[in-house]
Amino acid sequence: MSLSTALSIAQNALLATSRRTSVVSQNITNADNADYSRRSAVLTSTDTGVRVSTIQRAANAALEKQNLSALSQWEGQQSLLSKLNDLALGVNGSDNASSAATALGDLQEALQLYATTPSSANLAEGALNAARQVVRSLNEGSAQIQSFRAAADAEIGAAVDDLNKLLADFETANKAVIAATSTGRDANTAMDQRNALLRQIAQYVPISTFTRANSDMVITTADGSTLFETVAREVSFEPTTVYGAGIEGNAVYIDSVPLSSADSMSAISGKLGSLVKLRDDVAVTFQSQLDEIARGTIQAFAETDQSGGGASALAGLFTWSGGPALPAAGSASTGLAADISVNAAFDSDRGGDPTLLRDGGANGAAYRANSAGASYSALLIRYGDAVDQDMNFDAGAGIATSVSLSEFTANSVGWIEGLRQNASRAELTSSAMLTRTQEALSSETGVNVDIEMTLLLDLEHAYEASARILRTVDEMLGTLLDMA
Repeated sequence: MSLSTALSIAQNALLATSRRTSVVSQNITNADNADYSRRSAVLTSTDTGVRVSTIQRAANAALEKQNLSALSQWEGQQSLLSKLNDLALGVNGSDNASSAATALGDLQEALQLYATTPSSANLAEGALNAARQVVRSLNEGSAQIQSFRAAADAEIGAAVDDLNKLLADFETANKAVIAATSTGRDANTAMDQRNALLRQIAQYVPISTFTRANSDMVITTADGSTLFETVAREVSFEPTTVYGAGIEGNAVYIDSVPLSSADSMSAISGKLGSLVKLRDDVAVTFQSQLDEIARGTIQAFAETDQSGGGASALAGLFTWSGGPALPAAGSASTGLAADISVNAAFDSDRGGDPTLLRDGGANGAAYRANSAGASYSALLIRYGDAVDQDMNFDAGAGIATSVSLSEFTANSVGWIEGLRQNASRAELTSSAMLTRTQEALSSETGVNVDIEMTLLLDLEHAYEASARILRTVDEMLGTLLDMA
């Protein structure tokens, strides 16, 4: 081997080692960057030694796909769990203290106590206060549900804005990848940026991706709607600022196609899917339950004709805007939970007489059960028993349709608690899956500092060896020149 060849080999080795050292240093610097993929220098042999032909970026398409799916699933489930907790607390209170079930149970106890001493004005007022609490629970519960829906709607709007911005940023990153790839430049940093945006997009909607020529990427949703192809597709949404029972929220559209909702709660992926499900399904069903509780309450405490004339039952202790007629039996009256009130005829704060609860007659003499005004408890006992007698409820409320009012209210509490428990389990499962996929992906594409430090030490030794060869060749050339 000639000295010039040895010199070229040593110089190329130094250059390659320097380039490789730079790559390893970059890896170590980004060890804590979750959006960074490990780089490695690929060496190519030449007649004059080795050179770095390319900088390779670690990737695993299958694991990346699993990670995006797990991320969407976890984001959807943790959002669902958090919002269900808020909804249950807002409507039923801590330990269900402000629930309709608790208020109705307290009313039953107040009626039983009043029945033991039906001559007591204080106990009559106590029963009236318990009735007020039933109304307050239903009125405020309904208001909480509609406030919850409005808040979810606002979050949907904010999420759509965020998603559109992410897609615009993704378009910029994708163009950078295409430009670098098509011209042979290093596209690794742009790919890291693009992948980081993908993970953020997946938090809002479940996505799939595929690549085309020059690493151009296309994004579709799980149901096939195109989110990105060459340019970002528009995600649109028209907010509804004020909600009431019966008011429907607007759909989210992706490229003019409505975002589909998961059939089951456990299948929800992405923050947008969870918010839409909560606003349009969970909250609406919960509202129907409160409306049915209100209808059942009005029905249970209705006054019946005592004269034998066969007149229709009319609203008694509890009434509504359509009173004194009763709401239609067996079907939900939308918004009734917000409409129910204590009948003014019974309400001492409005000049009414609480003893009508004992005697009847709020709707006239034909409805008076205790015409002599004696201290009888029969009507009080009947009202208390009516709460525990089966009646028909609307199937749209999502729970048992032929049970007592007390059972129905308890079932409503159990329904929301069941959703919370299921969401908690699903969140734990999805969290564990996300952790496993992230660990697997990190193992494949992340930076192991110990390995990189070992490699850095090896490169240092290689650099020293090449430097020694250069010094030796330099000395030999110097000797030859001196001899000449």
